[in-house]
This record gives sequence, C-alpha cells and structure tokens, in this order.
Amino acid sequence: DPEEAVDFYGGLFGWEFEDSSPPGSSGKYFSARLRGGNVAAVASVPDGAPLAASWNTYIWVDSADETASKVRDARGGVAMEPYDAAEAGRMAAFTDPEGAGFRVQQARKHRGARVVNEHGSLNFNGLNTRDAGGAKSFYGSVFGWRALDIGGGAEMFTLPGYGDHLERDNPGLRKQFAEAGAPEGFADVVANITPIADDQPDTQAHWSVTFAVDDADAIAAKATELGGSVIVPPFDAPWGEVRLTVVGDPQGATFIASKGHRGELG
Repeated sequence: DPEEAVDFYGGLFGWEFEDSSPPGSSGKYFSARLRGGNVAAVASVPDGAPLAASWNTYIWVDSADETASKVRDARGGVAMEPYDAAEAGRMAAFTDPEGAGFRVQQARKHRGARVVNEHGSLNFNGLNTRDAGGAKSFYGSVFGWRALDIGGGAEMFTLPGYGDHLERDNPGLRKQFAEAGAPEGFADVVANITPIADDQPDTQAHWSVTFAVDDADAIAAKATELGGSVIVPPFDAPWGEVRLTVVGDPQGATFIASKGHRGELG
C-alpha cells in the first residue's frame, strides 16, 4: 500500500512526495524529498515478488549487466534481470548466496540520495549475515569490497579509494578519523557487517537501512503514534554518543533510526 507508506513516512520524517509513476504503469512510485533533494522512494511491490513490505539497499555500479554476470559467477541469484528504468538508469535485483536481497543501479540522471546524514535521511546500510566469511568472498568478487577489522571482532566493508570521494566534500575527513583513533582505511567504509546471533534462528540474512534522526526517542514515540511499532526500544550504543532504535512501519518494513552516528555516505 504505497499511499499508506507515504502517509507514515511523511508524518515521521517530513518527507515530501511526488508521484513519479511511469505512464501506464499498474504500480505506484513516489519520490521522497527533503528540501527538494531525493532521500528515498516508495513503490508498489513488483509483479511476482513476495507481498511483503521492505526497504531496499541499492549499490551504484558501472554496468548492471556485468554485475549480473559477476553475481552468477559468485553463486548469487538474479531476482530481476537488468532493465532500463527510463532516465533513472539501468537496474537489477540480486540475492547473495545466503539469500540476502540487494539491488544495483547503473545511474543516469537519477544518481541516488542527494541528502544524507541529516534528520530523516539515509545514514548507513548493513548486511546481516550468518556467514561473514562467505559474504566477504561474495561481495569482494562482485564489487571489490574488502573487510576492515575495527576491533572487538567487528568488521565493515570498505571500497578502496572511497575515502577520496568523501574527502572532496569533507576536506580533512581522513585526518579527523585518524585523530579520533579510527583504524587505517576507515574512511573507505561503505557498509556494516553484522553477524546474526545464534539465538535468532528465525532471522534471515538481509540488508538493513539506517536513517539519521535528531532524537531517537521522539522518533520511536512518533512511529507508534502513526501506527508503526518499536521493535527495539531506544538504547545507547557502546561506541560514542550514539542512540539507536529499530522501528517497523505499519506494513512491517523495518529500519534503524540513529542519533549521533555520522554515516559514510557521500
């Protein structure tokens, strides 16, 4: 129900929506914006896909078709073959060997989120997995990602050279990370690697999205008021001054709301 989702996220984050549905399409597609900049989208479930609401993680690629070939070679699955999405670009949907779904975009005019790391905008993406070793091999083969040990057994995906891209918009960023004691290569981080705990046997491998917020407690309360649910009540993370909560929207799509964490999106 895209219209219900538009009401929920508009009320929660203050997103403004434009109906960008292709002419003649049986489904709906709403572009979500803050101050005129794209932050996300709400769309009907594609024909043939499971009727379950979820957030999708998109990864920018040079060629959707070449990526599809790499996914197959790495024993992943192709859920949706590469297709042209008007002027937005060429897209495809895949699954990794554990079944975690993700999408890619060979960008043309639509070049992803234009507002990030601000209240109500995308802050981070993370892979929740039972096989971190297999995930590192798969995503390394497909995207050239590497794993960075950040201490305490925690790891993140990095894309070598990505920090140079961030540095252009945030001069001195690498120096700031170094002065804060971040490990070498932290500026190249593109995603979390989150092991699924053994006491969560029903949790499937999946990609999660995190939105930045000014107040995690207020967002949890507002989500409940708007018909959503609080899956994990607000809590203080063990690193830095970060407060998190996990929220479900009225149709069951889940996301993390984070106050204080500076994502690595640019």
